[in-house]
Amino acid sequence: MKRVWKSTAWLMLLALLVCIPAYAQTAGPYHFGFKKSKGGELPSIAQEGFMSMLERHHAIFLGDTEQKELYLTFDNGYENGYTAKILDVLKDKKVPAAFFVTGHYVKERPDLLKRMVEEGHLVGNHSWHHPDMTQISESRMKEELDKVKQEVANVTGQQTMAYMRPPRGIFSDSMLAYSRQLGYTNVFWSVAYKDWDTKQQKGPDHAFRKVMGQLHPGAVILLHSVSSDNADALARIIDEARAQGYAFKSLDQMTKRHYR
Repeated sequence: MKRVWKSTAWLMLLALLVCIPAYAQTAGPYHFGFKKSKGGELPSIAQEGFMSMLERHHAIFLGDTEQKELYLTFDNGYENGYTAKILDVLKDKKVPAAFFVTGHYVKERPDLLKRMVEEGHLVGNHSWHHPDMTQISESRMKEELDKVKQEVANVTGQQTMAYMRPPRGIFSDSMLAYSRQLGYTNVFWSVAYKDWDTKQQKGPDHAFRKVMGQLHPGAVILLHSVSSDNADALARIIDEARAQGYAFKSLDQMTKRHYR
């Protein structure tokens, strides 16, 4: 009798698992992570458990992996004295970028926000207070995003804001779904390194090696503007990438998104 009961229980459990939709099994929350590119090979999120979720919500991980295109993005949580130099390099090299800003940045450096927009860059949403968006209500999430969008518009005249990056790279199925409902495309990344720790800067050569060692077609590059290493290495990174046949594009120019 016990054997029959156990067999029946296992069959019921198996049937239940089969019936659970894929999205329910991958709801999160997740911290974004990926298998890094080495030697020009493409990176992958196939083992992270959220690839189908990103694809379903049209989030960005990779651009067109059959084209040598690069997308340069910066996270601007606060100003550390290097964004002006970064903007100077981008202007000199004629490279577009996207800057994801917080409320703190909007309040403290409206002058740099104006430069970003005036010089043709995208300003994206990184939330007002930088909370874990998976742990707050939809109404709070809307407030966080709306305030950044409105204040950026007040400062720069930029009336639209199509892109966001979830604070700390933490996301969930419901967070992606609701932010998309609000009109945002979530932008993740396929090239990154530990550049945000201002006490652990290791020089521009280190930044150059870390970025160039991961470069691949369709790459979305994440850099933090607080890093002196990034500011000092950026011109060299751009020149070497171009020497290898890469072209820098704006997120608005991305025509294909790949997931792998």
